[in-house]
Amino acid sequence: MMTGPTRRRGRKRIKGSMVPEAEFTSYYGRPILKKPTWKNPDVPLYLWVGGMAGTSAVVAALGEATGRPALRRGGRLVGAGGAVVGTVALVHDLGRPARFLNMLRVFKPTSPLSVGTFILSPFAALVSAAAASELTGVAPRLGSAAGWGAALLGPPLASYTGVLFANTAVPAWHEAHGELPVLFAASGAAAGAGAQLVVTGLLGSPARERTPMVRLAVAGAVAELAGGEYLEKRLDRLPGDLAGAYRTGRAGRWRHVARALTAVGGVLAAFGTRSRGAAVAGGVALAAGSLATRFAVFDAGLASSQDPAHVVVPQRARLEEQGRSAADGSWLAGEGATSPVPR
Repeated sequence: MMTGPTRRRGRKRIKGSMVPEAEFTSYYGRPILKKPTWKNPDVPLYLWVGGMAGTSAVVAALGEATGRPALRRGGRLVGAGGAVVGTVALVHDLGRPARFLNMLRVFKPTSPLSVGTFILSPFAALVSAAAASELTGVAPRLGSAAGWGAALLGPPLASYTGVLFANTAVPAWHEAHGELPVLFAASGAAAGAGAQLVVTGLLGSPARERTPMVRLAVAGAVAELAGGEYLEKRLDRLPGDLAGAYRTGRAGRWRHVARALTAVGGVLAAFGTRSRGAAVAGGVALAAGSLATRFAVFDAGLASSQDPAHVVVPQRARLEEQGRSAADGSWLAGEGATSPVPR
């Protein structure tokens, strides 16, 4: 019997063991999961502008309520522009406009994609109506009502895409089901505030207009950085090295860019009330960092779907945990439990 470490056809034999260490492969080298067919950059762009537009609609409504016309105007215009770009990106990803219209035929509360379609459609209509009223001055009351309606749909629009990703079988997305919606909402807040810092800075708006956006930008940047760190730390505690999907390859490079831009943008935005240049530069950095975050998450999912270990190891761990729980339940029943173990 050989006791030393040997290698045979890529398998490593553990010292003192007759059984080679398991290798995570699949039949004929094909991936266990099918790679998501969502287009790049259509989908990451859709995720980004959705978060920015949703936040901008909320900013516009609050700007109207607090007597800040620059924020009202900028929020409505950015929200409408984001809705248009997002809709175009989504339709292009689907391939034909008819496919988007078909999704409006049936509402499925259990499908995040169906729910998201019924969030995006009325949001785009309402925020576009508010922006048209803002530009033309026609029907200001109807424009105000449309703006508040869009503001109500803004937070769901900014976060539902995290639920959509987590509802797939892709391990790096599915196992982060509790963190992705929060990360997307925080990233959308940073991007939306950054866009308004750029608008108010370029238009020369007074510091009073920029002050709320400075606070939102800093808070969004901190939340985005903390949310991304917490997501990876939590995945570190799970078997299968799922966090590695976010730290290596294209996703890892996007991750480093996103963190650097978000950190720099948050610092510059903090001085936005004193300097219009800092406000504009910080806003651009925050918006770009938010976009890089979307690319990082998207590429991490693509890489994870192609790694057999990411698929097999978490499933085995769950099965083993279920087996231990069932064994504990059987042991308790054997010790004289009054209620039978449910089957």
